[in-house]
Amino acid sequence: MTEAARQRLDKWLFFARILKSREKAATLIKDGYVRVNGTRAQQPAKLIKAGDVLTISLERQVLVLKVVLPGERRGPATEAQTLYENQSG
Repeated sequence: MTEAARQRLDKWLFFARILKSREKAATLIKDGYVRVNGTRAQQPAKLIKAGDVLTISLERQVLVLKVVLPGERRGPATEAQTLYENQSG
């Protein structure tokens, strides 16, 4: 897999509109609320790729998302929803 097909976890969470800022995404990751393929992410700079499964514990819900694409920008919600498949049920 090429480096271009990978993306920083905090950046992807921001582009996918899971969190409102990269700073909030970084804090959530550092505090241990994000797992990548079942393993707790230690750093916001963790590289993710298509096919990775993210488990994100938010204040009132737990999201399980499968990464489909890396993000290029923080676009409208309809564009952001193309970056992942919701596995939460």
